[in-house]
Amino acid sequence: MRIGVVGMGLIGGSMAKAIKQKTEHTVLGWDASEQIRYSMMLAEAVHGILEEGDPADCDLVIIALYPEAVVNYVKKFADRFKKGAIVVDCAGVKREVCGPLQAVAAEHTFLFCGAHPMAGIERSGFTYSTPTLFEGATMILTPYTGTDIAPMNDLSFFFKSLGFARMQVATDVEHDRMIAYTSQLAHVVSSAYIKSELSPKFKGFSAGSFHDMTRVAKLNETMWTELFLDNSDFLADEIDGLILRLQGYSKVIREKEKDKLKVLLKEGKEKRLAVDDVKEFE
Repeated sequence: MRIGVVGMGLIGGSMAKAIKQKTEHTVLGWDASEQIRYSMMLAEAVHGILEEGDPADCDLVIIALYPEAVVNYVKKFADRFKKGAIVVDCAGVKREVCGPLQAVAAEHTFLFCGAHPMAGIERSGFTYSTPTLFEGATMILTPYTGTDIAPMNDLSFFFKSLGFARMQVATDVEHDRMIAYTSQLAHVVSSAYIKSELSPKFKGFSAGSFHDMTRVAKLNETMWTELFLDNSDFLADEIDGLILRLQGYSKVIREKEKDKLKVLLKEGKEKRLAVDDVKEFE
């Protein structure tokens, strides 16, 4: 299979490297940065370059760009995709990508499916990409209603060949609602938490919890700004809900209501223990 990877940052670069190292497919890469194109060839991350990003003759195209750039790329090259090709994006939100591209894919007879690899590190860019990034990770797919099951099965097997352990299927709305809670909220909290005036004085006073809480504050602010605003309704609801719950804790702590605080903490512990019992994959 001939595979094109567009956007050679952490995710795209890792996709390309995993395909080249773990499969027999031919992988061609593209990035708008000439320096990154040079780096990906020097690192032997791909077999060749998609000239000008043109996806012609690719059986599968993986687009690892920001949401708006994904839509612009697909629309720009809509008549260049191979008939019957599978086109997937790796953006962190789905409604802003899948919605505008459904009619485009149908008109030009290629199959588009949203995808979101649930893997990453606190660093970004091709320099940090690795073929092992997706080992044991979950891949979320958001196909359109009525999509043929056969190519989706093929896509699932392909991603598992790159190291993904689990496949999760959802609608674009379900995806964005859950990601607001499981991913985006954590990044907002981490960013706000580290802004305490006490943070520069942490040395000697911290254990694992401080580092856990602050790790994802080392984010790519350009990318996450776009993701947050593209999912503003669900994310703002989650932030507001968290603030309300925190105010409950603040009130009983300030007023030294021992029994009420103990109940709140016990409820939180029980919620976490219940999560431990949830099986992600049967």
